[in-house]
Amino acid sequence: MSNSLETIRHKITSAEQLESVVRTMKAQAASSIGQYEIAIQSLTDYYRTIELGLTACFKQTASVPINNHSKNNKNEITVIVFGSDQGMVGKFNEQLVDYIRNKLDSLSDTKTIWAVGERVCGRLKDAGLSVEKTFAVPSAIASITPLIGNILTESIINRESGELSQMLIFYNRPKSGTLYEPICQKLLPIDEKWQHSLAQATWSTLNIPEIIADNTSSLLRALIREYIFISLFKACAESLASENASRLAAMQRAEKNIDELLENLKQTSHTLRKNSIDEELFDVIAGYELLVKNS
Repeated sequence: MSNSLETIRHKITSAEQLESVVRTMKAQAASSIGQYEIAIQSLTDYYRTIELGLTACFKQTASVPINNHSKNNKNEITVIVFGSDQGMVGKFNEQLVDYIRNKLDSLSDTKTIWAVGERVCGRLKDAGLSVEKTFAVPSAIASITPLIGNILTESIINRESGELSQMLIFYNRPKSGTLYEPICQKLLPIDEKWQHSLAQATWSTLNIPEIIADNTSSLLRALIREYIFISLFKACAESLASENASRLAAMQRAEKNIDELLENLKQTSHTLRKNSIDEELFDVIAGYELLVKNS
C-alpha cells in the first residue's frame, strides 16, 4: 500500500512540474502572438505608401510596363509554403498541406515548391509533393526580413533564368481567438484588375501626383518588388501568429488534461491514504481485542 501511495505521489509531483512548463509555454505563445500582430499592423502604413506610389505610376502611364511572364513563356509556378519548424501546434501543418494539395491538384502547370519550416516540408513530402528548397522558420520578428530577402533573391534568379512565371503563397491566417484558416495568395503575375482599380482610383488631394523619373518602368518595378516584399513579410508574420495561436490552444488543452489528471490522482491518493489508515486502525483494534481476550 505504501509503495502504491508513493507512486501516486510521484505522479502528482511530475504532473505539477509538467503543468508549470505548460503554463510557461502558454505565456510565451500569448506574448508572441501580440508581437506578431503588432508587426502586421505596422505594415499598414508602409503598404499604403507603396499603393499610393503604384497609383501615381498607373495614372501617369497609359500601359503598364510590367513583365508578368518568364522569358520562355512556360507556365512555371513557384509555390511558397509558410509552415512550422516546431511541434505542439495541433493540426497546423496537416490542415495547410491538405488545403495546398486540393488547390494544386486543379493546376496543370509545372510546380516548384519552397517550404518554410522543416515540419511542413515533411508533411508536403508525405502528401506526395516534391519540395525543392527549404527555409528555416524565423524565431523572432527581426529574423523575418532576412528570410524574405533570401526568398526574393532566389525568385529573382529563377525569374531571370525563365523558371518562374507565377508565384503563389500558402499560409495560415489568424482568425478570432486561437482560430486560423489556410489561404492562398497569388503574387505573380500582377493582377490586371488590381492595376486597373489603382489607375482609376480618386486621388485623396487636389494636387495630382507626378512621377519625376527618367525611367517610369524601373520605378514601377521597384514598387512592385516592395509590394511583393510586404506581401511575403505579412504572410510570414501571420503564419507565425497562427502557429503560436495553435500552440496556445494546444497548451490550453494540455493544461485542462493535466488538471483532470491531477484531480484523479489526488482523489486516488486520498482513497489510498484513507484505506491505509483504516487498515492500521483495524490492526490496532484487532490487537487490542486480542489482548483483552487473552487477559
